[in-house]
Amino acid sequence: METRLQERLKNLPTKPGVYLFRDVDGAVQYIGKAKSLRSRVRSYFQRGGDARLGMGQLVARIADVELIVTGSEVEALHLEQNLIKRHRPPFNVRLRDDKSFPYIAVTVEDEYPRVMFTRERHRRGVVYFGPYANAKKVRETLDVLNRVFQFRPCEGPQPGRRSGIPCLDYHIERCKAPCVGYVSKEDYRALIDGVVEFLNGETRPIQRELERRMKEAAAAERFEEAARCRNRLFAIRHLAERQTADKRAVGTVDAIGLAVDGMRAAVQVFPLRDGKLIDRYSFHLENVAGQDKATLLEAFCLEYYGSSPSVPPEILVPAEAGDTAALAEFLSERRRSRVEVRVPARGEKRRLLELAEQNARLALESDAVATEHRRLRRVEALEELREALNLESLPIRIECYDISSIQGESPVGSMVVFEDAVPKKAHYRKFGVRSLDGQDDFAAIAEVVARRFARLGDVTDDEYDESFAACPNLVVIDGGKGQLAAALAAMEGYELPRVAAIGLAKREEEVFLPGRSEPVVLPRDSAGLQLLQRIRDEAHRFALGFHRQRRDARSRESIFDELQGVGPARRRALIRHFGSAERFLGATQEELEGVPGIPAKTARAIYAQLHKAGRA
Repeated sequence: METRLQERLKNLPTKPGVYLFRDVDGAVQYIGKAKSLRSRVRSYFQRGGDARLGMGQLVARIADVELIVTGSEVEALHLEQNLIKRHRPPFNVRLRDDKSFPYIAVTVEDEYPRVMFTRERHRRGVVYFGPYANAKKVRETLDVLNRVFQFRPCEGPQPGRRSGIPCLDYHIERCKAPCVGYVSKEDYRALIDGVVEFLNGETRPIQRELERRMKEAAAAERFEEAARCRNRLFAIRHLAERQTADKRAVGTVDAIGLAVDGMRAAVQVFPLRDGKLIDRYSFHLENVAGQDKATLLEAFCLEYYGSSPSVPPEILVPAEAGDTAALAEFLSERRRSRVEVRVPARGEKRRLLELAEQNARLALESDAVATEHRRLRRVEALEELREALNLESLPIRIECYDISSIQGESPVGSMVVFEDAVPKKAHYRKFGVRSLDGQDDFAAIAEVVARRFARLGDVTDDEYDESFAACPNLVVIDGGKGQLAAALAAMEGYELPRVAAIGLAKREEEVFLPGRSEPVVLPRDSAGLQLLQRIRDEAHRFALGFHRQRRDARSRESIFDELQGVGPARRRALIRHFGSAERFLGATQEELEGVPGIPAKTARAIYAQLHKAGRA
């Protein structure tokens, strides 16, 4: 493989393009673009290599290089962006938790579009606005817009319900009821156009329209209608006032501030629309160790504007951005008109960029302080548990077990794992309880614990499981003395050195220890108790989710599954035709024979089975 890589490096072209570094398994580790593929790719393997922190780990993984030659650097930018989205290489710069930011989505390709809150931005036919600073602000904005524009709040691509009558939202003037034809498609589309216009920063048209309607209603002595228009006008004005900081001379621009500190980087985007600062967007970047600011800014702009609903005509960047000609051409193609990426030298734009950079530095400092506070809080929690529970060592790995069932139906167990006081979700495990006949939480917890520790340290079996092979420092049982005793009895059958076990009772949050009649009561505000509560609640959530899955699976075993001659295709045909099990059970023989896809003989057999069973 090394010989093959060396041969590749000898024959690199000098043209612009994209390079993909792959490991021995063929997985893409890093994607980059270059004006000259030869000089850029070879720089990774020269003596001293790439000086950036973390690049040494990357080079050690490279087993093959794939090249894609392009006609220009801008084409390389386009291709790089698409390939990064497809492969998500672990060494490329990316926005941290980008998918968790709140957006406003408008489903413009629906017949009657929706305007809704979302945390995703990948669906086709949807225009996204954001990301916004926080979810509460997004929901407040949607509430005001719904009162003013009265777009439909119902879910799904089509409006309304099967009942054929408008819902409560229509009667409280929160919807125009397109489901029953109270508003035409054209008029409803005009409402959505108004929403999009407002979210793009054009607030004056809707304000003028509300003022006109208020005055007309007042002149005609329709005072209730005039009052409603006035209230909506005030709401819109208040929403627009939150987007103040009037800088009309600046126009429509985005100012991007960047702060870098070792392994961490923060970006602040200040978007101005017609001179108004409409929001402030905050991001943190991953995989930034040793990267220069020019690389980080380019990577950020590619990802941020690559999926943004609009690109402003001017973008202000710090002086360290370097040569931005290729980026400007790339964004110009996205916007379909000229985009200028530049470093402002003076005036209001320079002050705006300095403000963005200052906020980026503050965000980075705040993130560092919060991270350190969380780390110290975790250390405090582990220390408290060692002291209060008289443990031999810090409980670095804590496992918690819970049982979930309803009157003995579909009992299941859960195991959740916290390492260093944080969840390790890859090590969570589910158990379907096998040995019970009825409800017995003690027997269920004993079975789950026994099955878990039966696989402890088993590293040679074909069914090796990393979570089961690891030994916990502390086992937490959701329950009191009885559940703890059952778990301890199950653990006695295995050699478990230095594994402590406790029970955590929900009612009084009491901690039960083996061999002690009285529980340990930790202070309500102690970090140790709060950690135990978190892991207990997580185990309960995980078990409950699994129990619902199994219960739902059983509930789907309906009357259709018991009928002879009815397979999956015919079952779907029956449900599609009748809409519900109740209508199917009440059908006559003639109605059954009229179901498309059901032979008459099969229909008569179904009818006979239903009547023989006394169901119809």
